[in-house]
Amino acid sequence: MDTKTGDPFSMEPGEPSAAGLIGNRLWFTRGISGGVAKEWFERRRLAMRPWVSFVDQRKFSKPRNFGELCQRVVRNLDTYHSNYIFIFLGLILYCIISSPMLLIALAVFLGAFYIIHLKSLESKLVVFGREITGAHQLSLAGAVSFPVFWLAGAGTAVFWVLGATLAVIGSHAAFRELDGADMEELIMEPV
Repeated sequence: MDTKTGDPFSMEPGEPSAAGLIGNRLWFTRGISGGVAKEWFERRRLAMRPWVSFVDQRKFSKPRNFGELCQRVVRNLDTYHSNYIFIFLGLILYCIISSPMLLIALAVFLGAFYIIHLKSLESKLVVFGREITGAHQLSLAGAVSFPVFWLAGAGTAVFWVLGATLAVIGSHAAFRELDGADMEELIMEPV
């Protein structure tokens, strides 16, 4: 398999080997780059509204009608989207930390993926005469760790996080009042 520009598993000249440690930092594939995650996280952090105004109790009230409810939800989702993302990430983190089996399942998945990736760097993985691509490696790691995820109750955790996120974000977006300038900008048309 030739290395391509878009191949997240190819090694660039001058990069250390995947097994190497440089400055106590483990090198991962470019597809799981820490730089991209840091950049995304920093953009979300800069777009975040102050938490004091986010939870200001004086700004919460019951909407007068369904139209106002829709306006609030649309505008608040637009205004506080970065705050809502951090709430979602916090709920995921809480769910993972509060479930030791889920931590073990994640460790098994990441370990399986990393071991498979290291083996593919040493020599190309060939199964039934075909090379295993990065997507297939990820699928293989998922298949290896699926029983552990199932035993850990990962499905329940996913639905709990989704439900809790919808409840928290939905209630905030519906009951948080709009500022005067926000109400004039958004005019809902009747359908």
